[in-house]
Amino acid sequence: MIRKSLLCVFLTCNILSSFGQDSQKMKVWQDSLVKLGAKMFRSSAEPERLDNNFKFVKTLVSALKEPNSYYFSFEQLNMIAILSSPDNNFKIFTWNVPLEDGSYLYYGTIQHKTANGQISLTPLFDKTFEINAVDSAVLSNTEWYGAQYYDIVPLGKNKYVLLGWKGHHAEYTKKVIEILTLKAGNQVELGAPVFLENPKIARRIFSYTRQATMYLKYNRTLNRIEFDNLVAADPSLKGNFKYYGPDLSYDAYEITKEGKLKLLTDIEVKNFEGGDESQYIDPQKPNKKRRSGLQ
Repeated sequence: MIRKSLLCVFLTCNILSSFGQDSQKMKVWQDSLVKLGAKMFRSSAEPERLDNNFKFVKTLVSALKEPNSYYFSFEQLNMIAILSSPDNNFKIFTWNVPLEDGSYLYYGTIQHKTANGQISLTPLFDKTFEINAVDSAVLSNTEWYGAQYYDIVPLGKNKYVLLGWKGHHAEYTKKVIEILTLKAGNQVELGAPVFLENPKIARRIFSYTRQATMYLKYNRTLNRIEFDNLVAADPSLKGNFKYYGPDLSYDAYEITKEGKLKLLTDIEVKNFEGGDESQYIDPQKPNKKRRSGLQ
């Protein structure tokens, strides 16, 4: 009995020592990433930003492959968005690099927690301008409609709603309701026909002027995704998104028991908060109430 107790104490000490060593190693990785991230966004020249982003990607991948890295918070890495799934099965890292023409490049990866303790990564490759019929397309991780995600909502078994901001154009911007499905072997599928008002839609994309903000948030109390109704400033400008903005009315997607999104129109929104566009455009000014970037 004494031997078993001593063995338990020995194993516990070894585990704690291992986690402590891993944590110290991860802090070193984090320091490197913070320095690269600062250069990535503060460099005035686009080639320098892209070069530092390339170094950032390589460093982040190396850090996320470390043992026990899944449990490290990266709380100092506030220039990117880090979200944990509600069931704590994966984390998703996303960020953007602004370009001189007013558009953005998006980068991301999904870190999976596996049963044997090994870490698995699924990179996300932004192919925004190569995707046909983007509203209805069901995509893989290699043809991602890039966005910087700020919330994740459970939708069903291995299925989630991602809410994201998508700087897109010098004159207008976007927000996205994306559907993420995890398949066997940590395969990823983006987009799904869960929108009851139109079964052909695989994701919702909202486009509006860069001068406006858009409210798109999950109401946990009512289990629904609430958002501004966007309209053109004049009927003659329909389809010209640089003239779109909120009309002070609100709609929502109610999450059904079957894992579908049911459209509700002209709803009442309580405890309204703004769209907070500034925090997505300037990653150096995160919301201090949130742990990491947009989170």
